[in-house]
Amino acid sequence: MALMVQRVLAGERKLRPSDDELMERAHYLSQRYLGGRAVPESVRWVDNMVSRWGSCTPLDGTIRLSRRLSGMPEYVVDYVLLHELTHLLVPGHGSKFWAELAGYPKLERAKGFLEGVSAAPAPS
Repeated sequence: MALMVQRVLAGERKLRPSDDELMERAHYLSQRYLGGRAVPESVRWVDNMVSRWGSCTPLDGTIRLSRRLSGMPEYVVDYVLLHELTHLLVPGHGSKFWAELAGYPKLERAKGFLEGVSAAPAPS
């Protein structure tokens, strides 16, 4: 029984990484998909983001992820984090931006997941 509880808690921690773990993940994703060129100063969860999944300020290298992502599949959080990392390199959503993200194998799947969540009716 104790082993099962430990596994459940470990799974929940994985679904809700800390800010420090987000920063580690950002460095990993930058290295793997962007050649290490995107180097954030900070990455953190925020509670005040209701219409966007993430945002960044390229001027100071900060990235914020909506806490609404907490508990979503890891590949979805990775996509949003990678999306914001890419904005540290490329402004806007033009062809150069999407070319930078093209190497992420679950790009379309993650985008579709978030589109589905956004289109779903709000819980009552």
